[in-house]
Amino acid sequence: MIGGIGIPELLLIFGILVLLFGAKKLPEIGKGLGEGIKSFKDALSGEKKEDEKVINAKEIEAEITNKSTKVESKEKTTA
Repeated sequence: MIGGIGIPELLLIFGILVLLFGAKKLPEIGKGLGEGIKSFKDALSGEKKEDEKVINAKEIEAEITNKSTKVESKEKTTA
C-alpha cells in the first residue's frame, strides 16, 4: 500500500522523535503544537474571546460603580 502509515511506521517516527528531543521535551512540544492549532482555528473562525472578556469586565465594573453611587446617594438623603 503506497502512502499508508501503519503501526510500525508510527513507532519508528515516535522512536526517532524520542531520540532527537528526549522523553521530557516531547510533552512540551505537543502542548505547544496543540495551543498553536487551537489559536489558528480561533483566528480562522473570527472568534475573539479576549475581547468578550474585556467587555464583560467593563460591564461588571459599570454595575458596581452604579450600585456604589446609588448607595452613596441613599446615605446622603438619610443623613
